[in-house]
Amino acid sequence: MRKMNKPLAAILAAAAVLSMTACAQTGTASVPGTNVTTVSTKDTNTIQVSSTEGIKVVPDMAQINYAVLTQSGDPKSCQEKNSADTNNVISFLKNSGIDEKSIQTSSYGLEPMYDWNNTGQQITGYQMRTSITLSDLPLDQVSSLLSSSIDAGINSIDSVNYLSSKYDETYREALKKAVDAAKVKAEAIASASGVTLDGIAHIEEMNTYPNIRYSSSVAKEDAAAGAKSVVVEPGQIGVEAQVTVTYRVK
Repeated sequence: MRKMNKPLAAILAAAAVLSMTACAQTGTASVPGTNVTTVSTKDTNTIQVSSTEGIKVVPDMAQINYAVLTQSGDPKSCQEKNSADTNNVISFLKNSGIDEKSIQTSSYGLEPMYDWNNTGQQITGYQMRTSITLSDLPLDQVSSLLSSSIDAGINSIDSVNYLSSKYDETYREALKKAVDAAKVKAEAIASASGVTLDGIAHIEEMNTYPNIRYSSSVAKEDAAAGAKSVVVEPGQIGVEAQVTVTYRVK
């Protein structure tokens, strides 16, 4: 059997590795995520690496989503009562020192209520819901505001979302970590394949830049029953960045 010379064997081995797709799942030290490494099958002179890295940060702002829910026998009186209750709540919020720019009537709806029986459905009254969103709230105001809002007329607390004013700064840091991690993995693949990296051919930010946050829902019944004992535990929020980098090899 004819022996193959070493340079030719190395070239063939590198080509075989570069024509395969390899996947590896790893976690980051701060925020769990999936890092996927792929080798381009379209161009055997490149290695494509995707990396997701994240950082945890303590939130310092909050967003509260709650609503005024009203029921009445006819649509007109239901709307009038809901409007009056909503105006009272908004006045209360402004008097509590909440900036007007932070108060938004995010949605509202009026719908009939039905009683289902053997003969079909019968309208028994009407229900109107006006949703109010409070944004950019200092974290130390959330607990007392949740409690006092119940007395002001809020009867449905949908969620409390925690955010960080340093999100942009933290995201850029996570982005740098993702690029660095991608390079480390690409170098490892290149070394194992017997080739070396020859610069970046293409780099793409895969993250859609979402408003990543930690959320917790507060049930309406619990809020009404324990309005004076609302406990706020924001914990930490994770900020993730993902990149896909294509390296030339030689």
